Amino acid sequence: MRTVTKRELNQQTAQVLAEVSEGNPVTITERGVARWRIEAVGVSTDPIARLVAEGRIRLPASDAPIPWPAQAGPADAARVDALLAEMRDDGR
Repeated sequence: MRTVTKRELNQQTAQVLAEVSEGNPVTITERGVARWRIEAVGVSTDPIARLVAEGRIRLPASDAPIPWPAQAGPADAARVDALLAEMRDDGR
């Protein structure tokens, strides 16, 4: 995603909007702080698709869900205390 200053947007509006029309969102900064994002209408509004396109996240390699671990049954108070002690690493 390209970043431009507010002043640059003011001086080069047509060029920035042409880039946005091609499907490339643009972040506008004011005094070094990102304040606005311009996106073309009709571009996917799916936030996951947008984050993938921006390279900010990657989807898992497989669509198969990670299996839940097998449980030996309901946890009793002693087992819960042992797990908490292990997490705290205090050996109580």
